[in-house]
Amino acid sequence: MPASACRLYLVTPPRVELPAFADALSAAVDADDVACLQIRLKDVDDDEIRRISQVLVPIAQARDVAVLMNDRPDLAAETGCDGVHIGQDDATYAEARRAVGANGIVGVTCHNSRHLAVEAGEAGADYVAFGAFFPTGTKIAKTAADPSILEWWSDIATLPCVAIGGITVENCPALVRAGADFLAVVGGVWNHAEGPAAAVRAFNRAIAEAADA
Repeated sequence: MPASACRLYLVTPPRVELPAFADALSAAVDADDVACLQIRLKDVDDDEIRRISQVLVPIAQARDVAVLMNDRPDLAAETGCDGVHIGQDDATYAEARRAVGANGIVGVTCHNSRHLAVEAGEAGADYVAFGAFFPTGTKIAKTAADPSILEWWSDIATLPCVAIGGITVENCPALVRAGADFLAVVGGVWNHAEGPAAAVRAFNRAIAEAADA
């Protein structure tokens, strides 16, 4: 994921029901620009993650959307993902890199910590993720982040940064203007009143307008 204009980074809901979600994902990634899909499934066993990934990975990759597995470098490699996203309590960066290889993507959660971000960048991460910027119902956020951390990072680093946490079409412009390279969105897309495709189009319009402001 090279540094570029801000782009949309989709994250699956914690629970995915097939085939309905496959149809929703297809509609979303066909609607407008999407950079990445993170498969983030909670409270399901490994076989279920494999089963769902077998369906979702080809849908995304066929549209040139990179696919990352949350937390599990081993399953990322096994299921053909393009990389892995790890938190501070998950596998180490070294373990993740060994699993996905030199050409795989490794992203690292850094919460609201400048120290963790610098540490991840020096280790070789492909991006750092900051958050949560807004209240979120997807998970209990360990930290609250301010857009100023995005401004700071974009001033000192060329490594891309991802903003996450309660991001919606309405509140995302501040993060775009602060320097986010990617907006990681869960409910803001999948729970959008007009559906995921409309949400992706709306996010891309909001991103473009904020970038031009």
